[in-house]
Amino acid sequence: MKIRQILFKQPDPAWYCAPTIPTTDSVELQYLGTAGFVIRHPERTIVLDPYLSRPDFKTTLTKPLQPNTALIQKIIPHADDVLIGHAHYDHILDAPDLCKQTGARLIGSRATKMVGLAAGLPEAQLVETNGREDIASGTWTVRGLPSIHGKALFGKVPLAGDITEPPPWPPRFHQLKHGLVLNWVVDTRGLKIVHIDSADFLNDELAGQSADVVCLCAIGRKHRPNYVRDVVRLLQPKWIVPCHWDTMITPLEDTPDLLPDVQLAEFLQEIRDAGCEPMLVPILGKLHFPRQR
Repeated sequence: MKIRQILFKQPDPAWYCAPTIPTTDSVELQYLGTAGFVIRHPERTIVLDPYLSRPDFKTTLTKPLQPNTALIQKIIPHADDVLIGHAHYDHILDAPDLCKQTGARLIGSRATKMVGLAAGLPEAQLVETNGREDIASGTWTVRGLPSIHGKALFGKVPLAGDITEPPPWPPRFHQLKHGLVLNWVVDTRGLKIVHIDSADFLNDELAGQSADVVCLCAIGRKHRPNYVRDVVRLLQPKWIVPCHWDTMITPLEDTPDLLPDVQLAEFLQEIRDAGCEPMLVPILGKLHFPRQR
């Protein structure tokens, strides 16, 4: 623990928002760490970028990455659809296993489909999209907006490129390139959630969209001028839920560590200065948002 405290800072508990109160028709949003979320309602359960296994740094660098099946089942016992913003290991590794356990569809780019095939998912559970199309998810709809990956590692895009054929499975981290990046719009019929899992986007793709809630990547934002201000200007959200601020190597149920240089307190203030309410929650924390019907 002392070594971790030397290497990483932890979030100040005062930064977390006050608990929200569920109502009979509210939508629950649970943060999974990294860029992962679960959107739950009696009508539907949609999962975004699940990454629960979180192998340590040495394992990540030196060994094939194995999903933690028992942990995935414990945290997400049910899912209808699993949406992937891009195919880096910390966004997609656990998704095929989750789909196997729950029967959920895996929805994303060609790279996402290739990963699903590599992991043994049948074609019937795979939905490939190039974005800009409404995909029915029960009575809800989801739409991927083409995007670009942020310069999240020393001012550069990490593991750039596409996956055009099934990679080895289990994979090494460097074998999972990002592929087409998608920002997801989840329309729950009364509450609209937009998920931006990397600190960049295309203005023209967000233009004309709207959101009540934006799940917004915190790391790498300084390489994208006017990042928060443009998100708020284009989508006009009421709430922003920060994500991708924690390391992907700290065990899921431990106190989270901040990614180096994420400057989370500054990010929260940027959100306030843009006229929006930040809703920071700890890993596995839950928020509840009302639907306007």
